[in-house]
Amino acid sequence: MSDGPATLHVGGASPYDVVVGAGVGSAVLPMLGEDVRRVAVLFPDGLRHLAAPVLDDLAAAGLTVLELPLPEGEGAKTAAVAVSAWDALGQAGFTRSDAVVTVGGGATTDMGGFVAATWLRGVKVVHVPTTLLGMVDAAVGGKTGMNTSAGKNLVGSFHEPAGVVCDLATLTTLPHDELVSGLGEVVKCGFIADPEILALVEADPAGAADPTSAVLRELVLRSVQVKIDVVVGDLRETAGAAGAVHPGREALNYGHTMAHAIERAEAYEMRHGEAVGVGMVYVAELARRTGHLDDATAARHASTLAAVGLPTSYAGASFDDLHASMRVDKKSRGDRLRFVVLDGLARPRVLAGPDEADLRAAYDVMAAGR
Repeated sequence: MSDGPATLHVGGASPYDVVVGAGVGSAVLPMLGEDVRRVAVLFPDGLRHLAAPVLDDLAAAGLTVLELPLPEGEGAKTAAVAVSAWDALGQAGFTRSDAVVTVGGGATTDMGGFVAATWLRGVKVVHVPTTLLGMVDAAVGGKTGMNTSAGKNLVGSFHEPAGVVCDLATLTTLPHDELVSGLGEVVKCGFIADPEILALVEADPAGAADPTSAVLRELVLRSVQVKIDVVVGDLRETAGAAGAVHPGREALNYGHTMAHAIERAEAYEMRHGEAVGVGMVYVAELARRTGHLDDATAARHASTLAAVGLPTSYAGASFDDLHASMRVDKKSRGDRLRFVVLDGLARPRVLAGPDEADLRAAYDVMAAGR
């Protein structure tokens, strides 16, 4: 990495720092504070080697460490896993002055954060995301959640972390497809808030997918800053419901209404960033058809995503099946579907209750890949 660590500050009622850089794992311990005596470390089963440096640092500091391996991927985000973690914390005697540390991707962050939010109505948590997706999306902002048979992230809580440590060195351990998947959320940040992200990706798509490049470091910093700027002003995602033009935190769900439906149709076998990329293509076409977005910006979605190797089409489920899943999306209000769309580059807004004819027509474009 060409540059040293950077610290981004998250303000608000419960301020914390996000440290970004290579080899910054030692930042975890200070974030826990001096009163913590027991720490539960949640990490994907089979990936203990990624958590080992954190485990060693905590043990060397004299803390009692409880290792809680989780199923990999979305399999971690079930009620059974949450109950198992709660039981382990109880048996180990965890109190409100103890803490949780998550080491892993977005699913680990979501579930670890949920366990921390619900144990004794909330204990301290520090996130150590080891995937690009986790760094730019799941770890910052305090959203936690798990899945049910009805859909993704329908059960959850807002619980801000005590700190986030993004060790860019861990990105070198990712399979290439996993790294590329994380770029779906990076590109999203470019469309909703920071067009310079799009310019960086389009100018050097190979660098954007290189875990050792200065380009990717800049993309991580910019994407994290986008999320910080949004969540500080709207932690609990209420601004969009208040009738404001800007949807507040809901803007971060750009492309996610269709993405979550696709993920459910694929039994969560499709990578999240890939589904988000396709979902953005869908919603860009919906915005174009409804007069919100110009042709060039709509087309730019597919071209930018394709440049880094992300999919831009999906026809693996019917419109009717996807539409039914979207109706139980957590952003819906009553019988009205809500989509984050763009009025232009970096100008997100909510489109509520679009005509089914437009939804079907956008699906046809998404399915055809044109």
